[in-house]
Amino acid sequence: MEESDLAAWDSFVLSRSDGTFFHRGGWHSIFRDNFKLDPRFLVAERGTRIVGVLPLVLQRSWLFGDGLMATPFCVEGGPLALDAETDAALTAAALELQAETKAPYLEFRSRTATHGWAVKKDLYATFSRPLSQDDQENLTAIPRKQRAVVRKTLESGLVSEVDDKVDDTFRVYAESVRNLGTPVFAKRYFTALRKTFGKDCDTLVIKENGVPVSAVLNFYHGDTVLPYYGGGTKLARRNGANDFLYWEVMRRSAARGYRRFDFGRSKAGTGAFSFKKNWGFVPEWLEYEYHFLPGHSMPDKNPLNPKYSRKIEIWKKLPLPVANFLGPWLIRGLG
Repeated sequence: MEESDLAAWDSFVLSRSDGTFFHRGGWHSIFRDNFKLDPRFLVAERGTRIVGVLPLVLQRSWLFGDGLMATPFCVEGGPLALDAETDAALTAAALELQAETKAPYLEFRSRTATHGWAVKKDLYATFSRPLSQDDQENLTAIPRKQRAVVRKTLESGLVSEVDDKVDDTFRVYAESVRNLGTPVFAKRYFTALRKTFGKDCDTLVIKENGVPVSAVLNFYHGDTVLPYYGGGTKLARRNGANDFLYWEVMRRSAARGYRRFDFGRSKAGTGAFSFKKNWGFVPEWLEYEYHFLPGHSMPDKNPLNPKYSRKIEIWKKLPLPVANFLGPWLIRGLG
């Protein structure tokens, strides 16, 4: 993909029912400029018409290893093709690029594996369901116990605000992921997402007595809202701010005409996975596909891997400014 292809690329993605927010061409500059990675976005054409895209990114890390993937930091991103012939052409080009770059593995983040490669499944699931234009219907769709929690937050005095900047959202998110033992992105990444995707990206902040306690950065694609980078401070556990946060995303998005709520990807066995199930969402297992060069095997950057447990516990105890300084350097090799 070249800069001149961007409009046609996005037009193709938006025309496809299987196109996702993570296939959009704007990610090219995000990966290049914010993560200093090497995007190799591939375009398939018949004549001058785009008939397929594949947003590949070459990721090199002495700490976590190298890989060629579609797409890091995203839920999905495998070949998006008009037909089987185009899919085969994009896949063949990706394999050639893997051989050229000597990337140990090529990863397609797919919902359903179709290429006959090694598959990682039963690890990540995504969660989504229809969103009604009626608030009461959306509330009723939440299981009784969780619905009672949400109702309680509606009377708690918490306030939701759409934030024109990313400062409050990033501050809350950074504290949240540090407490989980996870490196945080650079603040400029959130700023770049807002600038690159414009009206299709916003931030919602929950405040208690004027103090931000929970926040999320949302993506919008077609008729779907995707609350993607969310978190809460320690106060959010006490006052139910995280529950109020996602209800407010639902309510506000429904009012704007969005008809599907995509709760995003979570790992099996994590608190986030259980949280989404408590809201009545059914996990849809993702099937990530891998092609390896000879002598290489499945990468394992999973924080549930026991070899990372000690490092995670140390990270949780870092002062927030230290974690925010080191995080962006580490996370570019994770994805």
